[in-house]
Amino acid sequence: MKLLHVVHNYAPAVGGTQWMVQQISERLVAQYDDDVTVFTTVAYNNSYFWDRHQPAMKPGTEWVHGVRVVRFPVFNGLGSLRLNIARVAHKLRLPGEDWARGLFFGPIVPSLTKAVASSGVDLVMASAFPLLHMHDALAGATQARIPCVFLGAIHPVDRWSFDRQMIYTAIHRCTSYIAYTCFEREYLTQKGVEPGKITIIGGGVDPDEYADVDGMLVRRHFNWGERPIIATIAQHVLHKRIDLLIKAMDRVWEFFPQALLLVMGSRTNYSQQLEALVRAYSPEHQKQIIFYDHCTAEEKAQLLAACDVFAMLSSHESFGLVFLEAWASGKPVIGSNVSAIPSVIEHGVDGLLVPYSNVEALAQALIRLLGDPILAKEMGAKGLEKVRTQFSWNTVVRRFRDVYIGAVQMNRERNRMKISSSTGPD
Repeated sequence: MKLLHVVHNYAPAVGGTQWMVQQISERLVAQYDDDVTVFTTVAYNNSYFWDRHQPAMKPGTEWVHGVRVVRFPVFNGLGSLRLNIARVAHKLRLPGEDWARGLFFGPIVPSLTKAVASSGVDLVMASAFPLLHMHDALAGATQARIPCVFLGAIHPVDRWSFDRQMIYTAIHRCTSYIAYTCFEREYLTQKGVEPGKITIIGGGVDPDEYADVDGMLVRRHFNWGERPIIATIAQHVLHKRIDLLIKAMDRVWEFFPQALLLVMGSRTNYSQQLEALVRAYSPEHQKQIIFYDHCTAEEKAQLLAACDVFAMLSSHESFGLVFLEAWASGKPVIGSNVSAIPSVIEHGVDGLLVPYSNVEALAQALIRLLGDPILAKEMGAKGLEKVRTQFSWNTVVRRFRDVYIGAVQMNRERNRMKISSSTGPD
């Protein structure tokens, strides 16, 4: 098949959606010999869509692991004005206020709809809401009369971003929708989306990349010995709530004075606030919170292998690919009991769920798993089993392609029926 994936930014930009689209794109080329193009922007992060001072890549076309990647320039001027208009329109509930928010979020790519329409592909897949490129992808696919599949990654908890009718109108118009979890599917059906349009697939990971990694080698390399180690993977943004983990360490150290916290994730402007929290501790404890801003996939696997517990306390996630990576390393996980996360983590079986933003509950969960290695090992083993049976990349990519094939066949039948009805009987 000739496929087009449209995503707000793409590697070397980082993030769950970016990683997901990259893996699906490259594996469709490698495993099925599909012709895959990615339309994306020059942005490293979403802040560039309204902030001209953010770094950016060069526009143009390149080939990355068999995938044709086209990066489009973005209009990111008038950021403050766009935000103020969106806020006023939302507060006053003015007509079209959801579009005002959409224009603030961006990305504003004037040529994207036309490029999608003239791409000559069999199918367009776009990810993720609440961003504006989703509507451009649908508009271009509609013009070209080709199917459009959404990988929406809906976060209902984030009402400012997702409580917008334009999103659900677009979902009604797309050919098929891929949901990460049953939580997302149920939410969309409550919004009136036809259940038969939605397929639950989930995220993906390659268990083999984590299978033979020796965490003790990492511990010896850094002279960590047998110290308890907690790890997290998250970009330095507010909703990932790395601050909760930093605050919880004060309580953890009462029981495990030598415990370390490893924070893997790219820096942002918010990093300064996290560093300020760390500086509030004693010099000795400051050394026990370690930031890894740029981890390769190999380094990430090594650090996960070295840790005892993985925790990520985001306020909202469409799935949480990092939980799969921790499970692939055989580690128990801790997450918040909000959004889609309870659809991923089975509390008491492969991990623990704690009340969102409750530092004491988080600390108690960390203490429980650090203090009970047998329980932690059992939960990690259950997580690994889940990854191998449900979320290996081979399984996930096959599911994606099955949705694509079904969407193409459905679209051909619809187009045939439209042509037949327009020409009338012989």
